[in-house]
Amino acid sequence: MTDETPKTGRLWRRWVWYGVPVGGAAAAFAAGIIFWGGFNTAMEATNTMEFCVSCHEMRENVFKEYEHTIHHENRSGVQATCSDCHVPDPWVHKMVRKVQATRELYGKVMGSISTPEKFEEERLRLATNVWTAMKKTDSRECRNCHTIVSMNPRFQKPRARQQHLTAMETGQTCIDCHKGIAHSDVRDRAPEELLEALEAPNPRHIKTVPQSFLDGLDYIARVEAEEAAAAIEAAQAAEAAVEARIAAAVETALSASDDAAAPSGAGAAIDWSAIPPVTVGLFYPGQTPWEWVLNGKEHGGARAFTRGGDQCSVCHAKETDAMGAKLVSGEKAEPTPIPGKRGAVNVAIQAAHDADNLYLRLRWKEGGHAPVPFVEGGRMDPENPVKLAMMIVGEGVEKAEQAGCWSSCHMDSRSMPNAPDDLGDLDAALGGHGYVQKYIPDSRTEIEFKGRERPMGGWDLLRDEGELAAFLENGTFMDFTRLDASGTARRGYLLERRHEDAGHPVEGSMVLEGDTWTAVLVRPLAANAPGQIAIEPGKVYTVGFALHDDHAAARFHHVSLDLRLALDDASVELNAIAH
Repeated sequence: MTDETPKTGRLWRRWVWYGVPVGGAAAAFAAGIIFWGGFNTAMEATNTMEFCVSCHEMRENVFKEYEHTIHHENRSGVQATCSDCHVPDPWVHKMVRKVQATRELYGKVMGSISTPEKFEEERLRLATNVWTAMKKTDSRECRNCHTIVSMNPRFQKPRARQQHLTAMETGQTCIDCHKGIAHSDVRDRAPEELLEALEAPNPRHIKTVPQSFLDGLDYIARVEAEEAAAAIEAAQAAEAAVEARIAAAVETALSASDDAAAPSGAGAAIDWSAIPPVTVGLFYPGQTPWEWVLNGKEHGGARAFTRGGDQCSVCHAKETDAMGAKLVSGEKAEPTPIPGKRGAVNVAIQAAHDADNLYLRLRWKEGGHAPVPFVEGGRMDPENPVKLAMMIVGEGVEKAEQAGCWSSCHMDSRSMPNAPDDLGDLDAALGGHGYVQKYIPDSRTEIEFKGRERPMGGWDLLRDEGELAAFLENGTFMDFTRLDASGTARRGYLLERRHEDAGHPVEGSMVLEGDTWTAVLVRPLAANAPGQIAIEPGKVYTVGFALHDDHAAARFHHVSLDLRLALDDASVELNAIAH
């Protein structure tokens, strides 16, 4: 078919294609390019930092918070601007966000956040809008820069490794944990119900764990195992030096007196030089009791603990020094810091056993005296410069295998925020001390850990005597041993309160040599009375230690995370070796 259109007039009018003048089409095409280029240029101009902070509402509020975060300035000089986090890359989503942003013009005209006071009133609502959007998109804007494939656990802290792995496997997303990284964190202002809904795992966000991530985990596990082995060798060398010094002192004493006897006392029959020591970090806990541990609003690891079943040590075992420093300074969870108190104490623990007894020897450096400003004389317990306690978790104690002795510390115990002023009729049932001692959660009908209907804790919701007796019979309690500075050892158990000197006594000694304390505990393997846990071959027990140093009392101590103890089992932290 031929085109019969007369080829008259100007050239650009004479040439047509399917009825459209080629010149006109070219002009329209050029105009489209110019329009699109102008539109895109204008669009990109609204994505710049300069545009975003051109109004005083942003410049004087969120920009000042953002200026000194790692997204603005860092060692590599890579900067994330406002649009990187708040404007999607995909074109359609970008247009939707731009249309939504036009509502901000109304807010500008009406002065909705024109002053810092108005901004603070609206901050939680605005933050919640961003959190919700990021949750829906699986933190799409975060993942534009932070891809899972690029994550290398070799360069992450132990807690971060575990939480990133859990997030991929359960369907968590970046914003669940990383609120407040560019602006002031207002998560603590949000209602618990809102946080539970926003931070719940989403099955659609479950991801296949990249092989590179798994390889990184394997690599760092090998490195840390080598470091642990080297630390054990160093500890053994230090132990040998101490033993040599003691042996020399004993030999001198023997040569000076024909009547001098060989070393005696608790654990004297054990050749401690043959028992490898394990260094355990004890840290200052501040006001972080059981209710705090379970409260996701206060404790970021609550989700991994309650839903994932992780032990506290999974995330925190390698950061006891850092945690202790933060807590003892008052930076977190401590309203009454003690100036100069050390945040953590490294304790070398050795464990051995024979046919009848478990032997434990613990050594740590003496710390300087830090007077307590809110106690007359600066010493909470003037008679005891140190006290040491060990707890062994019985069967069925709520989540104690994950948390160790942590589950016995509560928000309403002595010196904690919700400690009652008067125990009333329950004083006698709780020991007659006038204050609430440690107790296991199972001993109460309910534990309030969010503070909604009543204060956190459950000191007054005591189970009846029959139920408590059943717990004691079934092993649902904590076996504890306590040693004071004089070497006096006491044994007992925790249930609804602390019961001391229950049944067969234990042996102990506590000695300060130079700048090093040495504590030895000798406890029967068998259970000889109610409230005692038998240590049997082939079983693994969850244990925890508490050290009250520098005349400390109540919660102002240093504590361990959950540890495992067993007889002749090299897979646990505390392997009691047959002697």
